[in-house]
Amino acid sequence: MTVSRLGLVVHGGRVEAVEAAGVVRAWCEEHDVRCTDIDVWHDGGRRTAREEVGAAGDPDLIVTLGGDGTFLRGARLAAENDALVLGVDLGRVGFLTEVSSSAVREALDAVREDRLRIDTRMLLALRASRRLEVPAGMEEWVRYGRGPLLPPPQVRPDCEVDDEWGIPLDVTALNDVVLEKLVRDRQVSAGVYVSGRLLASYSADALLVATPTGSTAYSFAAGGPVVSPRAEVLVFTPVAPHMAFDRSVVTAPDEPVGLRVLERSGPAAVSVDGQVRGVLDPGDWIGVYAAPRRLRAVRLGPMDFYGRLRERMNLTDAPAAVADGSPAPLWSVTTPPPGDLAHLALLTVPDGPSPLL
Repeated sequence: MTVSRLGLVVHGGRVEAVEAAGVVRAWCEEHDVRCTDIDVWHDGGRRTAREEVGAAGDPDLIVTLGGDGTFLRGARLAAENDALVLGVDLGRVGFLTEVSSSAVREALDAVREDRLRIDTRMLLALRASRRLEVPAGMEEWVRYGRGPLLPPPQVRPDCEVDDEWGIPLDVTALNDVVLEKLVRDRQVSAGVYVSGRLLASYSADALLVATPTGSTAYSFAAGGPVVSPRAEVLVFTPVAPHMAFDRSVVTAPDEPVGLRVLERSGPAAVSVDGQVRGVLDPGDWIGVYAAPRRLRAVRLGPMDFYGRLRERMNLTDAPAAVADGSPAPLWSVTTPPPGDLAHLALLTVPDGPSPLL
């Protein structure tokens, strides 16, 4: 792959991230690649994704140095520009990042020499009954303990605006879209629609729609299922609902999920990948659906999602079932599978971390 413009998203609060950024800049200088820091808060405000990637010269590769939160910031920019994103792992419980900080130079060499795979991930798109905004009186409270809020989403210029179908917003989510309560003693009451038909009305702390990628984030903490990131589904999960039916609902990628705030509800915040983007009042609604485009992430080896799940979640085995030594894989990792298994996705490398992990 020819890399001519690289965008760098750095978790400035971590010394190892700052040091790794120096390695990336040195590599760029050696290979005559333009390197630009983007998505920074030093000017006291935040810009739209289009403004940020435009200021960075429309990079074709975005490198994130941090945990999954930093990766989400980079993914927001990469999705806007259809750029590749490479995540360098400096987090603790992350699923999104690809390589360790000690292997940054080797990873960049692998990208440049086309020793990479492209991992495509589903994104969520959003329509709403009106433009999303955070009321001026609430902004300081909502952003307490965070950096500056992202600006309100713009209207997508390439989509039709219709009173019945709502306003298409220029925003995408890699993890989830969440409708959540704003005050402790007032739950969100909302009607939940699947494919345009009412499923049920909920009163809950929050209602979230996640991608398979986001199934191991907020949705997982709320009791939702773990979903392979290779799947094509939407996962609706209520958070602390006041009703007997508290299960997640998994829909097909062409079955959108709508959330309408009911009249008896208080106001509700709309968060996209953990960032508050607006507040809805009773009667307002949002529709969440699979975006037509996908995020393109750099993968340098086979994706052992379930091995990472076991490691990150510290899964242990019942003492009576533990055998001596490391468990062997179920099927061979050195010989080709028989014909009836040839269509399956099986790891073909021995257990153990990639040299870049």
